Amino acid sequence: MISYLSLLGRAGSWEKAVADAAAPGVVHLVGAGPGDPDLLTIKALRVLEAADIIFHDDLVTEDILALARPAAERVFVGKRSGRPGIGQAAINRRLVEAARRGLNTVRLKGGDPFVFGRGGEEMEYLREAGIKVSVVPGVSAAFGCAAEAGIPLSHRGEANRIALVTAHRATDAAAVDWNGFGAADMTVVVYMGRDSAAAVAAGLIAAGRAPETPAAVLARGTRADSAAAVGRLDRLAALVAEAGEGPALLVIGEVVKHSKPWRESLTALAAARLAG
Repeated sequence: MISYLSLLGRAGSWEKAVADAAAPGVVHLVGAGPGDPDLLTIKALRVLEAADIIFHDDLVTEDILALARPAAERVFVGKRSGRPGIGQAAINRRLVEAARRGLNTVRLKGGDPFVFGRGGEEMEYLREAGIKVSVVPGVSAAFGCAAEAGIPLSHRGEANRIALVTAHRATDAAAVDWNGFGAADMTVVVYMGRDSAAAVAAGLIAAGRAPETPAAVLARGTRADSAAAVGRLDRLAALVAEAGEGPALLVIGEVVKHSKPWRESLTALAAARLAG
């Protein structure tokens, strides 16, 4: 059996890896994954264990924060529903200030920092300020949540393309040119789509997607209280309500039929018909 240590040793010594993770004055942009701490990468864990200060978002779970070095300072910089956040400009300034104090700084983000996480903006700001930046990728919500539900985002003969879209508000969804997402062989994944579900469905149907196209709402994906609701595209807003509160990912496409919730719903429907 090949150990993790031996794998790391092939790319460089373990001592060097630890030293790089603990380098003073460096900002690490780290992806925390969709919520399950077991989905953290080894590198992300190593960086957390060496951090002096951690700036984290609301989507980062307490289970993940608990893996950090106990002495590390934790700074919440996320946004919660109905409450204003400190703003991206202020986050950027705080990262620079911490690095210039010689602290090993971690910017911890849900999912992957470069997938709708503003990691690119923060990287450019830090570089312009002369701060060294390290990027640690994470499992994006699209991949982690879909895997938990048993949805293959691509599938031979059904889905040859995958589109990742963000639409936090209905106005965001209305601004998307949905004509590029009308093909039946495309899986569409919408991040932060809870409040825009009705507009997303309307845009896709207007672009040519059939109203009966399978759709899934994956709420609180990979967490202990995760939930999924499946059904037709034209019922997407109702599915959001069925899945419950919290962060939600919308998946639209034929591949949803392969998911565990879809198969369970068919089994329940068949049982109800027999009972009737």
